[in-house]
Amino acid sequence: MPSALLRRVHAAYRRTGADLPGGDPLRAHGVAMEGYFWRITDGDEAIIALIGVNRRREKPWATMGLASRHTLTTTAHPEAYADPDRVHAAAGAAFDGDDRRLHVDLGPGARLDAVFEDLVPWPTRRPFGGSSVFHSVPRLNQYWHPWLLGGRASGSAELDGRTVEFAGAQVYAEKNWGAEGFPQAWWWGQAQGFADDAACVAFAGGVVTAGPLRTEVTALVVRLPDGTVLRLGDPVVSPVRARVTDETWDLVGRGGRWRVEVHAAAPLSAAHVLPVPLPSQGRNTAGAIEHLHGDLSIAVRRDGRLVWEGHSRVAGLEHGGLDRAEAELRRRGIPDGDGAAPRP
Repeated sequence: MPSALLRRVHAAYRRTGADLPGGDPLRAHGVAMEGYFWRITDGDEAIIALIGVNRRREKPWATMGLASRHTLTTTAHPEAYADPDRVHAAAGAAFDGDDRRLHVDLGPGARLDAVFEDLVPWPTRRPFGGSSVFHSVPRLNQYWHPWLLGGRASGSAELDGRTVEFAGAQVYAEKNWGAEGFPQAWWWGQAQGFADDAACVAFAGGVVTAGPLRTEVTALVVRLPDGTVLRLGDPVVSPVRARVTDETWDLVGRGGRWRVEVHAAAPLSAAHVLPVPLPSQGRNTAGAIEHLHGDLSIAVRRDGRLVWEGHSRVAGLEHGGLDRAEAELRRRGIPDGDGAAPRP
C-alpha cells in the first residue's frame, strides 16, 4: 500500500478513537470528546484541573474545571484546541496545559499556574495504554490512559480567596476520549500521598459500548515504590472485580502471579458534582460525584506474599452517571445547570 494511502487509512482509523499497538494515545484523535486531567497532591492539599475538548459540527468547544477540597469552579469556552501531535490542550486564555506546564484562569478565585519536572511517564515498552487491548477497538464510547504516574509540580493556585503555593508536590495526569462524552455509568480513582511518594494508584471502569458490543470493564494501574508498574483489567487474563457506591470503592484484581486489593471511602456530603459534556448537544450537564480527599488503602501480593501496602488520605474518587449526579444536585437543592458549566 502506498505510504500516502497508508497514512490516510491510519488517520481514519484513529478518528474512530482507536490506536494500533505501539501507537501514541496522547495525540488527539479527532473524536467527539478529548479529555485532559491533572491532579496535584501536596500534603493534605489536592487540586484537580480538567479540560474536555468537545466537537459539535466540527467546531471545538471546551468544558473546564478547577477544584480543591472545598471549592469548585466550572465553565465552558466557545473555542478549544486538542493537539494532534502531542499531549496539549488549550481554550483561549483560560486554559493551556501539556506535559511541562499548566495554566488555568477561570476568573478570580480559580487560577492555577504550575510547572512539572522529574516526570514518571507510562512505560514506553508497553504496546497499549491504560485501556490495554481495548485501545485497538474502534468507536468505543470511552478510552482511558494514565500517562503520567508521578513527577514534581511547583507553582501557585488561587482558590476561593486562598493562595496556595507548592514546590515539589506530586503530580498525576491522564487522558480520556470517546465517541460521545462519557459512558452511561463509570467509576474512577487516583491516589498519591502514600508514605513512599514513588507509589501511585489509578483505576477507571464503566460500561463500555461499541455498536452492539456492551461490557463492563475496570482497569487498575499501580506503580509500586520500586518502580514496577502493574496493569490489571483484561476481562480474561487479569480481571478486576469492582463494587462501587457513591461512598465506597472496593476492587480486587488478579493477573499472573499478582493480586491487588483496593478499598476506598469518602462521605457523599463532602463531594463535588462535576460537569460532563454532551458534545452533540453543545452543552455540559451534571455528570459525576467527585471526592478529592477520600481514604484509600491498597494491598499488593505476589504469589500470595505481601509485596506492598499503602494508605492515602487524599485520594480522588469518582462515581459517574447522569441520573446519579442530577439526583445529588436535587438533594442539595441545586438546579441542574448551577452545578455544571453553562452552554458555550
